[in-house]
Amino acid sequence: MAAEIGTPQRSSVAVDLIVMVLRRVLFSAIGLGILFALWWFGGWLLESNPATMSFADFGPFPTIDAVPYMVQSGTLLDASQASGYRLGIGLLLAIVTGIPVGILMGRSNVFRKLSNTPFQFLRMVSPLSWEPIAVIAMPTWDQAIIFLISMAAVWPVAFATAAGLAKLDRAWFKVARNLGASWWDILKEIILPAIAFDVMTGIRLALGVAWIVIVPAEFLGITSGLGYTIQDSRENLMYADLAVTILAIGIIGFLMDGICQALIKRFSWHRN
Repeated sequence: MAAEIGTPQRSSVAVDLIVMVLRRVLFSAIGLGILFALWWFGGWLLESNPATMSFADFGPFPTIDAVPYMVQSGTLLDASQASGYRLGIGLLLAIVTGIPVGILMGRSNVFRKLSNTPFQFLRMVSPLSWEPIAVIAMPTWDQAIIFLISMAAVWPVAFATAAGLAKLDRAWFKVARNLGASWWDILKEIILPAIAFDVMTGIRLALGVAWIVIVPAEFLGITSGLGYTIQDSRENLMYADLAVTILAIGIIGFLMDGICQALIKRFSWHRN
């Protein structure tokens, strides 16, 4: 009897899940279709105007035609790998720095009061503003770009960590200390699991900021990366290649953001 009752319920849940997925796919497809139509219309306007006809390769069909060359020549892969390396190192430095700083901000009132104004001031400075200093201070352009990425990404991580820690019930720490827990035990068993959602959300925000910063940071001084590929395509009037690179930047960023979302849902204790 229990099996007979449970089977229809499971079937209903499966059907609802399928409908939800199909609906999400349908809306995504419609949204992408509208975006493609706007892109085509913009390309048509460029092509139909004699003053802008030379920029017609920005349109969708010339861009699609240029994709095989960009892929087969290895230009897109090499540029993505170079940018990905810089992004990974810069983001790792931001995480390693931002999480401890955020924990200090959340746990120490004195540190939070002393650091809040300076950190807010530094956070509002455009990361690209540090470029002249980074070029002087760092021995290579790669290290300078990694520094700029870290400066852009550290603040979302630090402030998200501090905000997550501020929401914790202080009674948890009292109970843990009464039970003989050490500082390491409190950090490992209470703080890190409780703020995991906020930390990963901060990392997701930091990734988005860093991915935006890396492209203009690669415009100068180097001969690799997605930013350099955009600049090189523009200087050589290869607008279709430029559009392919922009398209690749959007796709890579979208995939990375999706991975972050999946990790947040998988490892956060907020999930159902």
